[in-house]
Amino acid sequence: MAKKPKAKQEGSNEKISIQFLDSSTKEYPSGISVQYIIDTDLKQFKSTAFVAKLDDKLIDLFVPLKKGGKLRILTFKDKEGESVFRHSTSHLLAQAVMELFPRAKLTIGPAIEEGFYYDIDNDKPFTPKDIENIERKMREIALKDYQVERIELTKKEAMKIFGTNEYKLELIDEMKEGEISAYRQGDFVDLCKGPHIPSTGLIKAFKLTKIAGAYWRGNAKNKQLQRIYGISFPSQELLDNYLKLLEEAEKRDHRKLGKELEWFNFFEESPGAPLFYPKGTIIYNELLKFIRNEYKKRGYDEVITPLIYDKSLWITSGHWEHFKENMFTLKVEGRDYALKPMNCPSHILIYKSRSRSYKELPLRIADFAALHRNELSGTLAGLTRVRKMSQDDSHIFLIYEQIEEEIFRLLDFTSFIYKDTFDFEYRIELSTRPEKHMGKIEQWTKAEEALRKALDSKGIKYDINIGQGAFYGPKIDLHIKDALGRSWQLATIQLDFQLPEKFDAIYIGQDGSKHRVVMIHRALLGSIERFIGILVEHYAAKLPLWLSPVQVKILTVAERFVELAQKIKQRYEEAGLRVELDDKAESINYKVREAELQKVNYVIVIGQKEIDNNILAIRWRDAKNPRDTFSMKADEFLGKCLEEIKNRK
Repeated sequence: MAKKPKAKQEGSNEKISIQFLDSSTKEYPSGISVQYIIDTDLKQFKSTAFVAKLDDKLIDLFVPLKKGGKLRILTFKDKEGESVFRHSTSHLLAQAVMELFPRAKLTIGPAIEEGFYYDIDNDKPFTPKDIENIERKMREIALKDYQVERIELTKKEAMKIFGTNEYKLELIDEMKEGEISAYRQGDFVDLCKGPHIPSTGLIKAFKLTKIAGAYWRGNAKNKQLQRIYGISFPSQELLDNYLKLLEEAEKRDHRKLGKELEWFNFFEESPGAPLFYPKGTIIYNELLKFIRNEYKKRGYDEVITPLIYDKSLWITSGHWEHFKENMFTLKVEGRDYALKPMNCPSHILIYKSRSRSYKELPLRIADFAALHRNELSGTLAGLTRVRKMSQDDSHIFLIYEQIEEEIFRLLDFTSFIYKDTFDFEYRIELSTRPEKHMGKIEQWTKAEEALRKALDSKGIKYDINIGQGAFYGPKIDLHIKDALGRSWQLATIQLDFQLPEKFDAIYIGQDGSKHRVVMIHRALLGSIERFIGILVEHYAAKLPLWLSPVQVKILTVAERFVELAQKIKQRYEEAGLRVELDDKAESINYKVREAELQKVNYVIVIGQKEIDNNILAIRWRDAKNPRDTFSMKADEFLGKCLEEIKNRK
């Protein structure tokens, strides 16, 4: 790690109080930096610290502290530390681009779930050779180990520095005076709110992964830019491990497996809208069946709602103002309509269809209706980013005092799905008020505190994702980790005071007066399509028995055994198993291999030996050797399968 200057006291005897994670406190001179505190009192972080958090605010290690608070040092192991590290790598990329292509114009370069990107306006498309040269230049800059410096700017100063870049000027124009900053490394300066890692030399390993097109600010009416994606790590070993993971991920790609297995596919005639084949539809319906069974136990009522609504509904809900660019709109008989992107307004119509009493609450309305969102074509990604989807969607109408208990119920439901059923590791995130939002700040504060209280009272660990709530309310998001260690955001629980107010949704309280109802939006699997895509990659298409399209395949050694095989098939199907019979005139080894490629859970071979002994030879899917089999009577094996399906393991 490069040596970083310790921030010194700036002619003041003032003290600031710093509280550490163990609740101990210590006073320091005002104007020292977090790096100074690390160098003197937290030496265990000397080689791993990238950024810090003071109370709830992320701060640079090298910026002078003017006030005290609760301090937490963040490393690459922390989600926010990883994000700052990768955002800093996007600046390394930007600096390399400007040294090689001085006429290019930089726009924005955020960290994302899997790495970072930078959107660039360049005269010519970047070639693979250009990317190689940019990577090489990035290594040169990293090795120079430039110190990173934060610069506070006035609007006038910022406009002078970035005066030839219309993209930066547009961003500056929207910023408030006193909230504009830039970061310098060497001779390179970029507009940025930060924070950043202390020096370029900390970025030890990185790779630029792909180039894509992207419209400025996601608007198709704007100029198309070139987006360079990358990934970075603080060590070469971590990068090497990641690249191996990418190789495995390519083998598990749900788009490839879905097509090969004839589960689902995608066609240019309907971009972003998957077509599920019969076997894929089985997986889809089994997930719905699973959730519906739980709904019966947990007090949900399912409804069926229309897909198209008049513009007036979306104006009332706020979607026309805050979400219109993501909606498919159309005209019918001179009236403006939209395909619904979410179910909440239609469920409010059901709630408001008659007077409601406090005795009816909580009221849990569930819906699997198709939703449509106008995602840009460049962002579509198989089942994980679509235009047409369905969710295990529900809206819960309740009294304010019922919020905590209902959140407990939802977290229990979530744990049952992800931990008990699918054995996923997951983390929870509380997302707070975004910049673009509806409603009063006091309502948002009240809603955020209600979610915090519910999580804290149960002792649930969670991260705070500042400014990433829905436009109508804060939310709890669940991020699972798959078999390859990748993180996916799935379940979401959103608390909403805004829509009930906009629609004047009320209930008659115990006191006989009208009161405003509270609303919870929740989808626990999330998008069914996205969930299936993740499951396919998590299991490498080797789905658990209860979800598998073909659970058992019966193979015959010769034609004379077909009659018995058909009887067993019929018997198993009547009991509820999904069974296929392969009686083709092929060798058993060939048939076994075919069943293996189709990811069938169990393969039964029927020949003379099985008839003589009145027993089945069964091979499980993950057997290492085609000869690895176990033997069971037909009824015994049927019972085993039914038990496995019942337990969903």
